[in-house]
Amino acid sequence: MKNYNSLSEIQADLNSGTITCAELTSEYIRRIEVNRELNIFLEVFGNSAIEKAKEVDEKIKNKSAGKLAGMVIALKDNICYKGHQVSASSKILEKFESLYSATVVERLLAEDAVIIGRTNCDEFAMGSSNENSAFGTVKNPLNIKCVPGGSSGGSAAAVAADLCLAALGTDTGGSIRQPASFCGVVGYKPTYGRVSRYGAIAYASSFDQIGPLTKNVEDAALIMEVMAGADNYDSTASQKPVPSYSKELNTKGKKFRIAYLKDCLMNPGLNSEIRTRITDIITKLKADGHTVEAVDFPYLDYLVPTYYVLTTAEASSNLARFDGINYGYRSPNAFDLESTYKKSRSEGFGEEVKRRIMLGTFVLSAGYYDAYYSKGQRVRKMLQNKVNEILNGYDMILSPTTPGTAFEFGQKGADPIAMYLEDIFTVLANITGHPAISIPSGKHSNGMPFGVQLTAKAFADAELMAFSKEVLEKY
Repeated sequence: MKNYNSLSEIQADLNSGTITCAELTSEYIRRIEVNRELNIFLEVFGNSAIEKAKEVDEKIKNKSAGKLAGMVIALKDNICYKGHQVSASSKILEKFESLYSATVVERLLAEDAVIIGRTNCDEFAMGSSNENSAFGTVKNPLNIKCVPGGSSGGSAAAVAADLCLAALGTDTGGSIRQPASFCGVVGYKPTYGRVSRYGAIAYASSFDQIGPLTKNVEDAALIMEVMAGADNYDSTASQKPVPSYSKELNTKGKKFRIAYLKDCLMNPGLNSEIRTRITDIITKLKADGHTVEAVDFPYLDYLVPTYYVLTTAEASSNLARFDGINYGYRSPNAFDLESTYKKSRSEGFGEEVKRRIMLGTFVLSAGYYDAYYSKGQRVRKMLQNKVNEILNGYDMILSPTTPGTAFEFGQKGADPIAMYLEDIFTVLANITGHPAISIPSGKHSNGMPFGVQLTAKAFADAELMAFSKEVLEKY
C-alpha cells in the first residue's frame, strides 16, 4: 500500500473503492510491528481500531461517514481513551486503564477517526528529547542515533515514520512544536482554551494544550475544527464559536504584517544554517509584498526561568494525586501509611519528574512563594503584555522553532539546563497563551530537518493556519 500524505488522498481512494478503512488500518498496524525497534508505540489498539475501521467502511457505503473517515490517528500516552491503558509513560501509572475518554477523543471518534494506539513520550510530558520515558527512548525515524524531540516525541515520530496519518500531542512549553521540528512534520499548539484539556493528564494546567501533529496544514486544520470548542467538563475551554478552519485556508492574496524577533534571530545559540534559512524566508516574504520587520524583544533570557518556576509549581500540585493509595504503582517495600507515600512516589516517578516536583514544591514553600512564584506570575503578565503589544501592530511573529536540529542520544541529558534551553523559542507561546505552529522549513547539512515557527493573536488560529499553509507551500 502506498504512503498517504493527506486525508484527502485517503478519502479519494476510500470513496473509489481502491482501499477500505480496515485494509488501511491493518497496514498501519503491520508497519508499527515492522518498526518496533523505534519504540514509538507503547501499545497498539488493534482490536478496537479494526472494529472502528469496519464501522467506518459501512458508513462510507451508506454515505453517512464523518469528516475524519479514514483518519488513522495515534494518541500521546497522556490522553485518556476509555477502556484503554494510559500511563503518561510513567511507572507510577503502568497498566492503568482509563475509566473515561478525553473530550478530544470523543470528538474524533464521533467524526469517524480510527485511534490506532498510544505513543511513547517523556514521563508526564516533562522533557525535550523523549529520553525521560519509563519505557525506553523513542528513536528518530530519520536518524536512529538522534532523539525525536519531546515530550510528544512518539507522536511526531509516528507521523514521520508513516505509522499513522496523524497524531495528537500535548504542548506545555513546546512539546508539540519542538518534536515536529526535529521530525520534519507540522505541529500545532492552539490558543490556550481553544481545545478542552479534559482527559489530558495534567502537567501544568495553565500551560497545557492538546494539538495535532500532521504531514500538512490542511489535516491539522480539520482535526482542530473537530476538537475545538466549549466543553462543560473544562471551565478553561473558551465559549467562542469555532470557525471552519479547513475551509478558511485560502489567504486570497492578503498581504500580512510579520514581525520577527531580532533577539531570537541573532541569538548566539541559534545554529547558523537555521539563521540563514529564516533570513531567506524573510527575504522572500518581503519580495512577495508582505511587510516583515524586526522588533526588539529584550526578555528572551527570562522566558525559560519564568516557565520552569511556574510549570514546576503547577506540576507539584497536579502530581500530588499520584500517591500509591488510590490507583497506580504501590511500592511492595512499604510497611505503613507514610512509607507507602514516600516509597511509592520515589520509586514510581523518574528522575526528571522528581526534580520538577521538588523544584515546584520549593518555589511554593512559605519562605520562597513571593520571591519566586509570585514574581514569576508578574513576569508572565509582563510577557503577555509585550506579545500583545507586538501583535497589535503585526499579524504574526516569525521565529525559529528550535536552536538546532535533533541531537544525538545522551548529548544533553546530563545537563538539565542545556536541555531546558532547547525550549527557548517555544515556551513564550505557552507563557502568553497565544497559538503557535511549527512547519518544516528546510534540511540541515547534517541531513536532519528543522522548522520555522509562527505565532498569532489569541484565537486567530484560522488566520495562523492559513498563512502557515502559504509559507509551507511557497517558501
